[in-house]
Amino acid sequence: MSKEVKSAKPTGKKYWQSLAELSDNKDIQAVVAKDKNESNGFSRREFLNLMGASLALAGLAGCRRPVEKIIPYVVAPEEVIPGIPNYYATSFQNGFDALGLIIENHEGRPTKIEGNKKHPSTLGKTDAFTQAEILNLYDPDRSTAVLKNGSPATLQDFYSTWNELYNSYVSNEGDGLVVVSEASTAPTFARLKNEFHRTFPKAKWVIYNPVNEENILNGVKQATGKYAIPYYNFEKAQVILSIDSDFLFHESGSIRNSMGFANGRRVKSQNDTMNRLYIAESSMSVTGGMADHRIIVKNDQIADFTIAVGKELVKQGVKIDGVDQLHINTLFDDKFIKELVADLIANRGASLVTVGRNQPDNIHALAQTINDTLGNIGNTISYTELAENLVPNSEELDEVNASTIIMIGTNPVYSATSSSKIRNIIESAEHSIQLSSHVDETAQLVEWHINQSHFLEEWNDTQSVDGHIGITQPQILPLFNGISNIEMIGLINTGEFTKGYDLVQSTWKNIIGGDFQTNWNMTLHDGIYSEQIQTPHKLTANRFRINGSFDAEQNNGLILELKPSAYTFDGKYSNNGWMQELPNPVTKLTWDNAALMSHRTAKRLNIKNEDVIKIASGNEYVLLPVWIMPGQADDTITVELGYGRSSIGRIGNNVGQNAYKLMNSVNNFLLTDIKVTKLGTTYSLACTQDNHGMNDNKLADNAIQDRLQNIIREASLDEYQNHPDFVEHAVHHPPLKSMWDEFEYDESPQWGMTIDLNVCTGCNACSTACQSENNIPIVGKREVRMGREMHWIRLDRYFTGDPDNPEVALQPVACQHCEMAPCEQVCPVAATTHSEDGMNSMTYNRCVGTRYCANNCPYKVRRFNYFNFTKDMPEIVQMARNPDVTVRFRGVIEKCSYCVQRVNVAKINAKNEQREIHDGEVLSACQQVCPTDAITFGNILDPDSKVSKERENNRNYALLGELNTKPRTLYQAKLRNPNPNLVEEHS
Repeated sequence: MSKEVKSAKPTGKKYWQSLAELSDNKDIQAVVAKDKNESNGFSRREFLNLMGASLALAGLAGCRRPVEKIIPYVVAPEEVIPGIPNYYATSFQNGFDALGLIIENHEGRPTKIEGNKKHPSTLGKTDAFTQAEILNLYDPDRSTAVLKNGSPATLQDFYSTWNELYNSYVSNEGDGLVVVSEASTAPTFARLKNEFHRTFPKAKWVIYNPVNEENILNGVKQATGKYAIPYYNFEKAQVILSIDSDFLFHESGSIRNSMGFANGRRVKSQNDTMNRLYIAESSMSVTGGMADHRIIVKNDQIADFTIAVGKELVKQGVKIDGVDQLHINTLFDDKFIKELVADLIANRGASLVTVGRNQPDNIHALAQTINDTLGNIGNTISYTELAENLVPNSEELDEVNASTIIMIGTNPVYSATSSSKIRNIIESAEHSIQLSSHVDETAQLVEWHINQSHFLEEWNDTQSVDGHIGITQPQILPLFNGISNIEMIGLINTGEFTKGYDLVQSTWKNIIGGDFQTNWNMTLHDGIYSEQIQTPHKLTANRFRINGSFDAEQNNGLILELKPSAYTFDGKYSNNGWMQELPNPVTKLTWDNAALMSHRTAKRLNIKNEDVIKIASGNEYVLLPVWIMPGQADDTITVELGYGRSSIGRIGNNVGQNAYKLMNSVNNFLLTDIKVTKLGTTYSLACTQDNHGMNDNKLADNAIQDRLQNIIREASLDEYQNHPDFVEHAVHHPPLKSMWDEFEYDESPQWGMTIDLNVCTGCNACSTACQSENNIPIVGKREVRMGREMHWIRLDRYFTGDPDNPEVALQPVACQHCEMAPCEQVCPVAATTHSEDGMNSMTYNRCVGTRYCANNCPYKVRRFNYFNFTKDMPEIVQMARNPDVTVRFRGVIEKCSYCVQRVNVAKINAKNEQREIHDGEVLSACQQVCPTDAITFGNILDPDSKVSKERENNRNYALLGELNTKPRTLYQAKLRNPNPNLVEEHS
């Protein structure tokens, strides 16, 4: 045992988590260390204000079942068995796409959202945003009543007012009537919108979303002559070029995109192949972190890059009319462009070029033309045509002349640009009406505010990009008696209120053939109609001639790039505590937006991390702290939208800065005329990356690197094919022997997990699903800065290579459920023990909070709740809690349990049915949500189980397995698939 553990063949890569590790600057670690030792003057008032939606979740509306007549539980509903959840299918319209969902209900209250396996947009998966909708449902700051000029009113009062207005607008054909709504392709929405135009032919309807697909639709129209939404088949693409498109995270259809991309990247053995991803972007994204080749391109040079690709295609024999007439003002790496284009051509029909929604329409048009000339349309990409009256026309919002303006589910005052006239339009209108979920920024100005229902409370319907339709059925009656968007539109159209159920049925009676009631019930059961009402198909794009108007305006100074937030998106999730505290997958920041810039740009401006700068555009400005980000384009500042709310609730108010006001026009997310001023002050940001890392800074630098090369194991596909045992030889150590007789875990079932690092994108959906499933509280920015966040699973992000353009390695880390668990050996009260089926368990009422176990854990995955996050909780908070999981009090250690509550349900069912537990019957929350199927859980003693087969993969390794902890979670090493002609030569 005296032999030293050594790495057999160092990879030569240096891994680091932040730029501070590459210098002598330890400011971040010093601040964290200082904060951890400070006393905490945390008042009860501060705590309650901070916790917001995680504590006081809904008001005392109670659980109400969505039936016409509520049945008292003295006479229990026959389908409800206390303690046994029910599951109902529903669907959720998200812009032009729909998500098929399964909702878990406990005694009439929804508690958990999962994907519907039968729905092609989810296939049983979801994302962090969808998971967080449970918390949105129980948000205590939701609007609870109708308001007239800020004073309480009733729906009947509003009905009376609208009835008078309705008659006058019918007589003048809607002259002066303006409706502003969110985008949707749902059948009932589309039907009611058509009825509106027939009833009020002179009225105006504006479809407005601050973050939308308008540029994409206009680009496709420019290229093909038709408004259509691209439908991508990433699973069929061998070579992918992403042009500022974060298709794995931010773009529409990211769940479906992630599944397809992962299926083309999944490697079972050294005989398999992988797709190859190229990306051009100015700021590191989730998709950029997964790329095999990433080129940094300033946002104002994206057009030049796209033209350069087009010109090289022509040079290599692919005909694209008009490209030769275009001019390029930027020089790019000739070899990169040449090899990229050669790779695309070599994979005709199996390649794909995709462009991000924020890019102008002419870039989208050229990309669609390139896809057509490469034979990709009909293979890796097809199109779903869109009715012209459903196309967003947000730029027309400032042009309306309204005597009455009605805003349905929109908040244009918050997202208004510097040139917007919406505030004046609302204030000058004779009548202004808004339907919204919160008394938000727009609600402060309107005459009538109507509280809106949540999609889990309403009847509605949906249509996905591929033409599948489904029904949104309520899981609970509206907690605050709100009405839905279609109920509002129905009222506008007829002057009378019609229930959502009747509106949807009226639509579907013209869709469903045969026995209506039978097919209706089947659709409700399955969550999706059996037939597609529209099918994605080919459109010809190569007849489009590109003209000189394509040329992009160049800028030699600083530019500002605006993009949706990773977790508040366009501001919709600002009051959601789960999302505010979930670390950004790239920056790892929580609770704020920041000004991201490169190291060189910061040095030129004499700026350090957390220095506050003023970013001005015209007469508008924001004050933001700086965060220096590897992989950021020089002279480019990136800021996330969706922050700076003033009227959303206790969680979201005054968090971050509102960058919408810097925009000079709708859909222009790139600002070239900005001024940046250093203010001489600092602002503390909460970054989680350094809180629980295993690269302990007390170790010598060389030792840190040795450890990191053992933690993150990766190779190129070529290296793996030539040396399939590279993982096994990454670490050499003496025989691992125990000092005592070990327990034999030979009785089935024995639970274990594998995580495939090759397909994990770091989207953090697993963290949110775990939080929802296991009643994990939020703790607030101050506690996060002290390293006290409570997430049971974290996503470690490491950089390697060139600090200016590094590669990214990701690793989800939770309790490893070690058979030789160091935590169990030091617990003085045996609060943490090992179960006979191989799980490391916690007995919360035995734990006395010594934290010896956390100190002895090499993985740093145990969390200690310093504060009693459940004290004085209102009873209604239980509506969002999983009754199968203990709510922990102050002073105990908690951590991943492998979702033992789900395991126990399967055990009970199997025992009652006198059978063994089936493979796949137990899904951990993280496994169930993961869009890429990176996580597999099951019985490792069952040779036919999926997890057993995954553990046979020769890329498997145990994290810090050389410590003889014998973890039950194994990782599969990451592979990259670089173009051999672009791989740099190493001596």
